[in-house]
Amino acid sequence: MIQRIAIAATALALAGASALTAAPPVPGSPDPARVTAGTYKADPLHTLVGWKVNHLGFNDYFGIFGSITGTLVLDPANLSAAQVSVRIPVRKVTTASEGLTGHLLRNPKGGGKPDYFGAKPADALFVSTKVTPAGDGRTATIDGNLTLNGRTRPVSISASFAGAGKNPLNGKETVGFHGTTVIARSQWGLDGDVPLVGDEVVLTITAAFEK
Repeated sequence: MIQRIAIAATALALAGASALTAAPPVPGSPDPARVTAGTYKADPLHTLVGWKVNHLGFNDYFGIFGSITGTLVLDPANLSAAQVSVRIPVRKVTTASEGLTGHLLRNPKGGGKPDYFGAKPADALFVSTKVTPAGDGRTATIDGNLTLNGRTRPVSISASFAGAGKNPLNGKETVGFHGTTVIARSQWGLDGDVPLVGDEVVLTITAAFEK
């Protein structure tokens, strides 16, 4: 009996190993050599900006901006000449709470200043002004201007290359990046509930661009 169990277990292990071996590789690879020059468009389904803000000093709260559009001009032989411009529809902000989302987009009482974005906020826009690649060919600092809530302020993003390859679903060459930055929301006039809700906002970016 023990021998039969051992044989069965070995067969299952071999079958599992065979299945893993047969699994197709993922199309994207963190190999900079796979990046080709050209103008890419942001994939609005897979490009997101997450935000994190402290709530009452107890814990952090999270939200997401999606449906992002824009372009990336990229030449792997001249990374410092890269240009990126993206538009973020603030009105589509997502949180885990329907009530909080409604608060962010609420009409101001009596026609005054909204607590946060207001009911019909304009899109946010980030346009790069300078790209400084690191020596590793995989990371860079992207300086640019962020227009939000009617104000424009400089922002610096720490960016890293995530992967490149051809998307098998649409045949498009795709490059992906991650990025982080920290802003003080009051600089854009978004000072509702400061300091009970933190002024410092951590932005976490995941971006896919296609051509």
